[in-house]
Amino acid sequence: MSGGRADEPWYKDGLSFTCTRCGACCTGAPGYVWVTADEVADLARLRGETPDEFSLRFVRKVGRRYSLIERPGGDCIFWDREAGCTVYEARPVQCRTWPFWPENVETPEDWEAVTEICPGSGKGRRYSADEIITSIGMVRE
Repeated sequence: MSGGRADEPWYKDGLSFTCTRCGACCTGAPGYVWVTADEVADLARLRGETPDEFSLRFVRKVGRRYSLIERPGGDCIFWDREAGCTVYEARPVQCRTWPFWPENVETPEDWEAVTEICPGSGKGRRYSADEIITSIGMVRE
């Protein structure tokens, strides 16, 4: 007989994470950093630009959605090798919820793979299962 309820996630006791600002999640293969109009406004405000100015320089349309542009090779446009994330205070939800994305916490093996590429995963503050589930919901919206 198992000790847990069937509806409990495998990470029912939580998972640890602390952002080391290493850039592992900001660099590498091309991808998308999805942004909403509110996030664009926050990023623009942080940079002292209007949302339109910011969008013209840093946002691309992908289907019906919008993503931040990237540097050649896939690095985030706001990643600086020496300074780190230059918009950290206003980073989009997708960035704020790393590493608690659905594909990263589906199984213990998925989480283990994340801990191999992200030096802050598995260390630092322990996030409760409820906090992780909330993060997953934010990414899916």
